[in-house]
Amino acid sequence: MTKAHAIRFEQTGDASVLRYSEVTLPELAPGEVRLRHTAVGVNFVDTYHRSGLYPVPLPSGLGQEAAGVVEALGPDVTEFKVGDRVAYAGGPIGSYSTHRNIPAARLVPVPEAVPDEIAAGTLLRGMTCQYLLKRTFKVEADMTILIHAAAGGVGQIATQWAKALGATVIGTVGSAQKAELAKPHCDHVINYSSEHFAERVREITAGKGVPVVYDGVGAATFNGSLDSLALRGMLVSFGNASGPVPPFPPGILSQKGSLYFTRPSLAHYTATREELLATAADYFAVLASGQVTAQVHQRYALADAAKAQRDLEGRQTTGSIVLLP
Repeated sequence: MTKAHAIRFEQTGDASVLRYSEVTLPELAPGEVRLRHTAVGVNFVDTYHRSGLYPVPLPSGLGQEAAGVVEALGPDVTEFKVGDRVAYAGGPIGSYSTHRNIPAARLVPVPEAVPDEIAAGTLLRGMTCQYLLKRTFKVEADMTILIHAAAGGVGQIATQWAKALGATVIGTVGSAQKAELAKPHCDHVINYSSEHFAERVREITAGKGVPVVYDGVGAATFNGSLDSLALRGMLVSFGNASGPVPPFPPGILSQKGSLYFTRPSLAHYTATREELLATAADYFAVLASGQVTAQVHQRYALADAAKAQRDLEGRQTTGSIVLLP
């Protein structure tokens, strides 16, 4: 039995329910490896699990993204060896920990050129951008597209990657400070706390609107996102930073231009081993090319996970966050 420390919670609620606890890891099951985490990613979806918006069996660990080193192999593991640098994003909850057992099938190899903190803090976001931009709605050169929360963790990667694909990028932000962060990677930046973003999108596009809106904000931007779309445009709703999109009559999509609405999930785009490896490899490749750069902007001790989540929910963070075990 291996001792470790992990963030656990026994009831849903605000960040005060999180506890830094000693845990005992069971013996490795077939197909599992034991990891020593070197960095742990913090994502908005973690707050949904903690709050109960996305229910999980209780008591529970938290987190779905980390990088680390393989310390032990369970039976039937042949793809990795002890000492390998690996990362994961998605899969079983429990990354907020010093060590954990995890199915080897959820791991991806980390290239030598990618630091652990970048792998841990951006892999989920990078793979999210990969499926959003290349598979949910395929962005092509000469398109003008809208990406909300352009200064956020997904937004900073998505805007750079969309530019690399040849698109003209309109990015929205919620403050003047975040506008400065978004400007280097966007052709147009709209501060929706002081401007009506749908009106500005129409101005920028000479009234046409955009073929796609990537919206990780949710309730606060839903109506404006619909109003920003061109005929037969697609609203890709992939997050709920301001709360979930409220129920709406499907007829509104017809009224506003025969629009499409989709709510994709990374899990469904990495459902097979082949998809997972290809999605991660594509992200690591665009990092290696220099067309996309990623940074970790905030670091917290693992024991301070509650503070990290409070700062994230309070919009006090920018870009990627990691916990250091």
